[in-house]
Amino acid sequence: MIFSVLIISFIFLIRHYAVKHIRGDIAFLTEDQRKWISRTKNGSFTVIVITLFILWQSEINEFALSVTAIAVAIVVASKEIILCFTGSIQRASSRSFRIGDWIEVGSLCGEVIEHNMMATVIQEIDLHHGQYDYTGKTATLPNSMFFTYPVKNLNFMKRYVYHNFSICVKEFVNLYPMIPDLLHKIDTHCEDFIDVARRYNSVIEKHAGVDLPGSEPHIHITTTSMGDQKVHYMIFCPTEKASHLEQLIRQDFMEMYESNFPQKTE
Repeated sequence: MIFSVLIISFIFLIRHYAVKHIRGDIAFLTEDQRKWISRTKNGSFTVIVITLFILWQSEINEFALSVTAIAVAIVVASKEIILCFTGSIQRASSRSFRIGDWIEVGSLCGEVIEHNMMATVIQEIDLHHGQYDYTGKTATLPNSMFFTYPVKNLNFMKRYVYHNFSICVKEFVNLYPMIPDLLHKIDTHCEDFIDVARRYNSVIEKHAGVDLPGSEPHIHITTTSMGDQKVHYMIFCPTEKASHLEQLIRQDFMEMYESNFPQKTE
C-alpha cells in the first residue's frame, strides 16, 4: 500500500511539472498545448493503472474469485462507469472529434478542450442564438452521452458559417421588388472576403462530398400563421463577423422598407 502511494505521488508530481512546462506563462492555451496536456494526463493515468495492476495482480485475482457471486450486482452498479469507458472507445474508434473541434451534443455546443476515459470537457459556445461567442462556461460531458445523443462535429464553423436569420414584417406589402437591391447591399458588405468564402465553401463540399447551398447570399419570403410576412436571410461569412453583418443587413432592410413604404410607418 505504501509503495502504491509513493508510485502514484511520483507520477502525479511528474505530470504536474510536465503540464506546468507545457502551459508556460501564456494566458491563453493554443490548440497544440491543449493536445499535449490531454496526452500527458491520459498517459499518466494509463501508467498508474498498469503499474497498480501489475503490483496488485495477485490480490486482484483473489478478489475476483471472491466476488464471482456478486458480479452481476457490480456490473449493474457500475453501468454508468462502463458506459463512459465504452463511450470513450467509441469516440476514439469513430474519430468523431478531437481537441480543438467544435461539437454539439444534445443542447450543448462548444470547443473541445480536454477528453479522457471518463468525460469530455468543452468550452461552451452560444450557437443557438447566432452569436458564436464563448459564454465563459465549461461543460463536462460524461462519455456515456455519446450513446444517447448524436455528436455533431461543427469544426468547419470555426472559420466560416451559414448564418441564418429572419425579419418579420407586420404589414402585408409586396417585398419582392426589394430583393435585388437587398442582395446588392449584401454583396457590398461581403466583398472583402467573398473570394476566400468561395474557396472555403468548395473545400467543405469536397470534404463532405455533398452539394452545399454555396457562398452566395440567399433571400426568400414566407408567411407566418398570423399572416405576417417573414424575410429569411442566409449568408456564408466568417464566423466572427456573422453577428455584425446581421446588424448591417437588418439596418439596410429597415432603411429600404421605410423608403419604399413610408405610409406604413405612420
